[in-house]
Amino acid sequence: MGLWRLDRRIVQADGVEAAFAGQAEWLPADHGALYVETGTLVMPAGRFRAERRYLWEPDLTVRFDDGRFFHRVPTAGGGTGHWCDPDRDDVTYDFDGWPAWSCRWVVRGPRKDYAMTSHYARA
Repeated sequence: MGLWRLDRRIVQADGVEAAFAGQAEWLPADHGALYVETGTLVMPAGRFRAERRYLWEPDLTVRFDDGRFFHRVPTAGGGTGHWCDPDRDDVTYDFDGWPAWSCRWVVRGPRKDYAMTSHYARA
């Protein structure tokens, strides 16, 4: 729980890059925690305010804010994935530097093709 600084780098398969800087906060909620991410996304097309929300359950199951299953975070770190038809989203969590930690998503398919690395540190 609590507030974390969040920095993210996104690299499209064609080399186009974007960066996100902001915060992530885990707030107490029914059946776990509400994850709220807010910040600024900087892309070649401009700067945009960005926000996303997920529901985290005590067993580290992550759900979209509408309740649909997203993935389960491996407690010791490591990889897992999510099928987002027709694309495949694979993530690797790294908790070796706890309390700082990171996750790297590699998303491939006919609709999406990028890698995204997020770094979290206590605020």
